[in-house]
Amino acid sequence: MNNPAEKTRGKWYKLDNAAKIFPPTSGKSDTKVFRFSCELRDKVDGNMLQSALDRTINDFPGFRYVLKRGMFWYYLEQSEICPIVHEEDTTPCSTVYLNRKSLLFEVTWYVKRINLEVYHALTDGTGALQFFKALVLYYLKFAHPDTMEKVPNIDYDASESQQMTDSFDKYYDKSKSMSNLKNPVAYQIKGAKKTEWRLNIIEGSVSTKAILDKAREYETTATVFITSLLILAIYGEMSVNDRKKPVIINIPVNLRNYFDSKSTRNFFSLVDIKYDFKNNKDTLEDIIKLSKERLNEYLNEDFLQARLNKFLSFERNYLIRLVPLAIKNLYMSFAYSLSAREVTATVSNVGRVVMPDEAKPYIKLFDAFNSTEKPRICICSYEENMNISFTSPFVSTDIQRSFFRQLTGMGIAVEITANK
Repeated sequence: MNNPAEKTRGKWYKLDNAAKIFPPTSGKSDTKVFRFSCELRDKVDGNMLQSALDRTINDFPGFRYVLKRGMFWYYLEQSEICPIVHEEDTTPCSTVYLNRKSLLFEVTWYVKRINLEVYHALTDGTGALQFFKALVLYYLKFAHPDTMEKVPNIDYDASESQQMTDSFDKYYDKSKSMSNLKNPVAYQIKGAKKTEWRLNIIEGSVSTKAILDKAREYETTATVFITSLLILAIYGEMSVNDRKKPVIINIPVNLRNYFDSKSTRNFFSLVDIKYDFKNNKDTLEDIIKLSKERLNEYLNEDFLQARLNKFLSFERNYLIRLVPLAIKNLYMSFAYSLSAREVTATVSNVGRVVMPDEAKPYIKLFDAFNSTEKPRICICSYEENMNISFTSPFVSTDIQRSFFRQLTGMGIAVEITANK
């Protein structure tokens, strides 16, 4: 006999490998929430934004899931909850995951800005950006029907099953393993923190062309160039005694660039750039040279495959799978705190946001930033503008000031905005 409860129960999926770390390590000091924003030329209409969200959620059914706690692992369960937009009324990257009955994302607006905030257990930056681009385009179609009505929707050619694929599981290959790449304890930035776990957000808007041109002068990429500037800015705030420890910058890598995947769930890895200041003669050229060598060593399919296998081997262990979730959470929280000692800061390059030509007159910029317990840079470019967003829990902005002064010292104009 069929169980009536089974008929009403939604689809469910186990959390992907990257997502498993977020529930046991989320808290008020780091909500594990990230934000995409789009600033328009005109004020946002909340009713039109709601209509746009209603259309978008139908195209991305993988976003209509809630987080549930099982006996051995957390999992995602399909929900009938309808997301409701509202005017922004909390600090950026506040807690989104409230309970097992709440969706794992939120759409808000403020004056000319549309915001999408996402709990990282649901998806990564690439998956969220596809959703956000579709949302903005639907909104512009409602707001400007005369010019936008016939514009094709954002083309994301993926079925629901493809969107919900666990690509970590798909590409796991236990025959390929890697040695433990444990880093030394990194230099840790310290200082007074903002009250009530608020983020210190500083955004620098620069010319995309100016950054790319300057990076080419150093024969490197924008990511390596900006990461190297950050390392040098951190160095300027270190005492002589601090320089005994390396500066280690964590860089998320989109694995879809190396493995075929249309999943809107998490599918990323992490690599590190480590720099030791052994003397006082380290220049930007020195840092760029070493940073470029490190990334060239890590950014290849063989390395990333082996790293993927390493992280999945933990959850594939038969004995580990039988351990109750409460104990797993304690272990993962402890392991996360140990790994955090190996990171000084993070640089995440979202890349270039592309929208249809017809939408360009109505859009000023896109930007992105993360909740964090350490200083973090998110890079996001749209048309001629690149937004370099700093988030930090610390009151001091000396590192940010030094970073942007390096750019202006190179003749690159920077327009600074900050949260109050």
